[in-house]
Formats: sequence, C-alpha cells, structure tokens
Amino acid sequence: MDVSKNGSVKDKCNKSAYDPVEVNEEEKNKENGDEIKLEAKMSLLNGVTVIVGSIIGSGIFVSPTGVIMHTGSVNMALIVWTASGIFSMVGAYCYAELGCMIKRSGADYAYIMETFGSFAAFIRLWVECMIVRPCSQAIVALTFSIYVLKPFFPDCAPPADAARLLAAVCICTLAFVNCWDVKWATRVQDVFTYAKLLALFVIICAGAYQLIYGHTEHFTFENTRTEATSIALSFYSGLFAYNGWNYLNFIIEELKDPVRNLPKAIAISCTLVTIVYVLTNVAFYTTLSPKDVLSSEAVAVTFANHLFGIMAWIIPVFVALSTFGAVNGILLTSSRLFYAGACEGQMPEILTMIQVSRLTPAPAVICMAILSMLYLTSSNINALINYVGFATWLSIGVSVLCVPWLRYTHPDLP
Repeated sequence: MDVSKNGSVKDKCNKSAYDPVEVNEEEKNKENGDEIKLEAKMSLLNGVTVIVGSIIGSGIFVSPTGVIMHTGSVNMALIVWTASGIFSMVGAYCYAELGCMIKRSGADYAYIMETFGSFAAFIRLWVECMIVRPCSQAIVALTFSIYVLKPFFPDCAPPADAARLLAAVCICTLAFVNCWDVKWATRVQDVFTYAKLLALFVIICAGAYQLIYGHTEHFTFENTRTEATSIALSFYSGLFAYNGWNYLNFIIEELKDPVRNLPKAIAISCTLVTIVYVLTNVAFYTTLSPKDVLSSEAVAVTFANHLFGIMAWIIPVFVALSTFGAVNGILLTSSRLFYAGACEGQMPEILTMIQVSRLTPAPAVICMAILSMLYLTSSNINALINYVGFATWLSIGVSVLCVPWLRYTHPDLP
C-alpha cells in the first residue's frame, strides 16, 4: 500500500498495492514511475457476458412461483415478465448515461457521491456492502448448492448444513479465481454464461416442441388478480430475476472504450435476457399448470421430470452452472464497490490495496467473500430475498434520480 503522510487515501488510491512477497517489484515499479492500478482488460463481449451472467442466476428458476402467485393467470404473468424486462432496460440506460458521464468504479455509489455528496454516498455504500451484495451472493450460492445436491436427494430437501458448506466452497473457489487474475474471472464468466444460456435454450426448445403439438391450454387470463398490491408484488418477484443489469458499471474502469461499449453491452444483454426469460416462462407453461408451478420447489426440475425422463438430471446440472457463474459475476463486480468506497476514505484503507503483479483488488474480494459466508448462517432463501429487496430498489431509485439532477445542474457534462 502506497500511502504517504503528504497524501490522502483518495489521492493514492490508483497507486495502491499489496504484495508481502514481491516487495522488490513494487519498489521497482515506484522507481520507474509506473502506476499500479486497475487496467482496462474487458472487451464488449466480456461486458455482455458480465451483465448476462450476473442477471441470469437463481432468479429465473425461483421467481416464476412468486410471479404466478400474485398474478393468478399465465397470460398476466407473461405480461409482468415482459414489463419487468423493459423496466430494467430503462433503468440500465439511466446507468449507462451516468457511467459515460462519471467514468469511475463503484457505479451508483460514485454517482450519488458526485450528485448528492459524501453523506448520502456513505449511507448507500454501507447498506450495499454490508447487506445487499453479500446477501445476494449468499442467495445465489445457496441456490447453486441446492441444485447440485438435488440429484442425491431426489425425494427430500438436501440437508441444510451440506447446502451451506457447499455454498461456502463455491464462494471461496471463486474468491481465489478473482484474486488471481481478472482474465480468469472473465473467462469463468464467459464459459458459465454460455452454459446457462444453453440450459435455457434446452428448456425453450422443449417448450417449442410442446407448442407445436398444441399444448396451449394454460395460456389464459383466467383467475387474473387485479388488486394493486398483488400486481406490485408480482413485479417485485419479476424484477428480482432481472437483478444484475447495473453490475457492469461497477467495473467501468476495466472496460475498454466504455463510452462506446457500455451502452452497447446494456442493449445487447438486456434485450437478450428479456427474450430468453419470456420464452422460458412460455416453455414452463406449455407443460406445467399454475398449480404445478406453485407447488414446485424447483420449477425447472419439475419441468424436466415431466418431459425428459431419465435425462431429467441435466437440468439441475445446468442450473448449478448458471448459479455458479452468477456468484462469480456478483463477486467480480461487488469487490470493486468495496475498492471504490475505500478510495473515497469511507471504508477501511486496506481495501484500496491492489495486488502488484496480478493487478486485482484482492483485499476487497476477500472481504466480500467473508461477508457472504456470514449470511450462510441462514439457509432460508426466501427470508434472505425479503431482507435484501427493499434496500436494493431504494438505492437504485436514488441513483436514477441523479440523471435529471445532473442534467439540470451540470448541463455541460458529456
């Protein structure tokens, strides 16, 4: 860590480093005047896979139950899924404009800091770092472990202790990958993003086969619930599945040509995810009735059991791959939020340190992993979702308010 008495943490942040072994290399870099900082290594394709990989996690396999519970009918549920995707894209483009104006890691934390000052940013930072991000990662890691263990416990729920232990192993493994090399982390993200898209493609193809043979009996507005509270709750479940569309902004300093690539990555990924989600739900309802979905603990597994026979095991495997990639995406992006907050002096100084040879924010990654594992003391996924939901959307709303405020107060910003 390069911190002198004559400079603040914020001033030294981009030059900070930590390597207890390679001290000579660090000193050599200082003598040569080389900056030790996060490098722009991510292409447009990497950006798309980060967003898609972060969005498509546990949500599409958990949220269909919540959406149909509060809408009452399949057609209304499909409308909610489509509207949630459009709503997420609107929010994503607000973040794209902010990301092009304020090219700093930390996303909404950095935007609130620039717009509303350090106190509002401080509150936002600590709520996000202590509750939202580690809790979200714990949810996805638990979903991963449950789907991995499901084939071994076909007639009952997997043991809670085994699920928590496997979730902790998942988090620790990906923490090591993210500490070792950003390229490794993005490769993991790329591979598992393709795997999860393949899983959903298999489900969509099976649904298309069912449609060809006329299985459309569940697509009606029958039993639609029209109460405002029910519709609102259905959107909450739908939007939970789209969480992650803002994650690329957290690593904008590591994205090549962000002004060009950030809006493109958002457009491609949000459109792709919305289409995939709607088609996946159509596929589910070609085979499952609303009652079947409501009574299912794992909708994709129930769907596979109806159609795939002895090959039904492939769906839990694909879902496990999907959620594994989502854990990586959350860890990759969230650690940069810790780093950005520490650079502003609002989190412990050690989190500004960057590993000298690997150029990764290792202390921030480790901190994020430890906090996530603390939330694994609870294996109740629904309780964790309820815990994290309000804080997530409140902070996103405050960030979106930055757009009209900055347009009014700083019309000269690019």
